Amino acid sequence: MAGQTLGKKSKLDKDLQGKPVDATLYRGMIGSLMYLTSSRPDLTYAVCLCARYQAKPIEKHLIAVKQVFRYLKGTINMGIWYSKDTGMFLTAYADADHAGCQDTRHSTSGSAQFISDKFVENGIMELYFVRTEFQLADIFTKPLQRERFNFLIEKLGIRSMSPETLKRLAEETDE
Repeated sequence: MAGQTLGKKSKLDKDLQGKPVDATLYRGMIGSLMYLTSSRPDLTYAVCLCARYQAKPIEKHLIAVKQVFRYLKGTINMGIWYSKDTGMFLTAYADADHAGCQDTRHSTSGSAQFISDKFVENGIMELYFVRTEFQLADIFTKPLQRERFNFLIEKLGIRSMSPETLKRLAEETDE
């Protein structure tokens, strides 16, 4: 499946009859991939799909995670540079009160995210009719072919660059 994190028809489920795998290893792999989703939105859909099964992962879940790693190996030179000149910026606020309820020891947490000056409510931004080819949210919600991914990156004003280019840009910023 070159160019895709998971196949379009990938169906993962609990499958109680499946062969269990090492949950600690599985969680570690998911954690590493979750870290990458901040600069690789093409991974978000597949990683979140696999993350659902961290409690009792089975062999087919591990195979799916390994497929994401194989995809990464084939796209190792991809990355995102959020240029300060694009006018698009993300602001996020979060707060938590861990075990704050004295009776139940329940925790309370909350967060708010803004893209530019628009509030993202429950992970959703209100959109008006947008033609299919301009659905920019697809990059964060679906597995995409490389051509579609690059098209959406360009529309968002984000550039995908090699590690060498990213290093050079970082050095220029430090000067």
